Formats: sequence, structure tokens, C-alpha cells
Amino acid sequence: MTTADLSAWIGRSQTIEDSMDVGHAARVAATLGGSAPALGDAMPLLWHWCYFLEGAPMQELGTDGHPARGGFLPPAENRNRMWAGSRVTVEGDLRVGVPARKVTTVTDITEKEGRTGSLLFVTVAHEISQDGQRVIHEEQDIVYRAPSPPKLQGTQPAPEAQWRMTVEPSAVWLFRYSALTFNGHRIHYDFPYVTEQEGYPGLVVHGPLIATSMVKSFSQANPGARIRHLTYRGLRPLICPKPFDAAGAIVEDGLAHMWAEQDGTLAHQGEIRFES
Repeated sequence: MTTADLSAWIGRSQTIEDSMDVGHAARVAATLGGSAPALGDAMPLLWHWCYFLEGAPMQELGTDGHPARGGFLPPAENRNRMWAGSRVTVEGDLRVGVPARKVTTVTDITEKEGRTGSLLFVTVAHEISQDGQRVIHEEQDIVYRAPSPPKLQGTQPAPEAQWRMTVEPSAVWLFRYSALTFNGHRIHYDFPYVTEQEGYPGLVVHGPLIATSMVKSFSQANPGARIRHLTYRGLRPLICPKPFDAAGAIVEDGLAHMWAEQDGTLAHQGEIRFES
């Protein structure tokens, strides 16, 4: 199927309601660290990725553990799926225990040629609201790539950091994040599959989990800052259990660069716009 054929998916939309369960917030805190927020408290940024979950029946899953393509998202047969990055605008607090709604729309589908072959990029927009007010707007990029050896070595040197937090990913940590997000993608927990079928040397750390670690590192170093907008994109995968650093630096008033580095080179990068 060509990219032109896939244009019919642009504009498709779906809505998911969520109670923003307090108990689930406690499980997220137990996995990501920190105190569990109480009923009505503001949820830490990017925890919304652990809510608004979909549960496809087992018979509707593909061999990679994801829901088979061709439903809400376009079909991309014989390609591996990855979360490439996001742009998140924060317009208000997302509060625990207050019912919320997420409306997701497919906004763009583009075919590009990369160093490892053809890449299909699908962009979806998420609008999250509580009490009738939008609190988060996000654009998420999903990439489907033809099976090929993954790029594991970094080429861009990491900048000089003003803060850093060392992360030691474990198989249990990855499994628990997959459970929190109801993510069946086998590259995060199925060692035989990820090494024998997709060619990675070990379990792959979730891109959103890396981004969450970068934001946590920023917030620990800048406790008075209020994040208004962030972007991030993945440059290469990180493999469990090798440690990596979530680091960053303020480059001007209200703007910080953030990144994940390993062996002195970049793996993920992004920026944060904030108010003091």
C-alpha cells in the first residue's frame, strides 16, 4: 500500500475517557519514584502516558505484541514500530482522580528515506481535557521502519551538562512500565524476540520512559520551574541494563536543553520551555 493510499487515515479520530485513578497513580509513583499524588493533586508531567489505555483483544495483536495495524492507525505490514518523539504543550494541571478525556486524531502520514531504508512517519495529535478545559496538547510521531540492523552507536557528542541523573534500567523496570502503559510491544520484555527477531542485543528501553527520566532530572535540578512546553526525539535506542545519564543545561532564560547520553554521545534530545 502506498503513502497516497494511506491518506484516507488522515483525520481519523478517537476519544478515550479515563477516571485518572488514584491507585494507578500510586503504581506509577512506585515505578518511577517519588511520592504518590493524592486525590485532586496535579499529576507529574508525562504521567498521562500511563493513562487513557486501550486494550486490544489477544487475537487482534500482531507478532510484535502491538495491536495489528489497519484499525485506527494505518497498516504498515512488515515494518517495525517505534515512538520517535513528541511535542507537549502544558496548558493546565492534569489532576489525579478527576475524570478526563483524550481525543486523538491522525494529522499526517509521510514516507521518507533514511539511512536504514524506507521510513513511514505517522503524526497523531492528542487533546486532553478535564472539566471541559484543555490541559495538555501533544503531537506524537510514530515511525515504522523496514526490518534492518538497528543503529546502536552514537555519533553526536553530548554537551556540557549543568545537571545529570544516572539511570540504571533493569528488565523489571521495563516490564513494570510496559504494564503501567498496557504496552505489549515485545522489544521491552521478551529477550528471545527482541534479539532473534528484531536484531537488538537486549531489551530496548521505552522512548517515553527515557523522556520521563529527562524531565524528572530537570525537575530535580530546577524545583521551582514550571514546564510549559517540551519536545523530544530519539536518536538511537538504549539497551537494558547498560546505564545512561539524563542530563541538561539552561541555555537562556526560560529555555533548557535536555538529553540522554551514554558513553559521551547523545541517544535522545529535546528542550524544555519553563517559567520560574
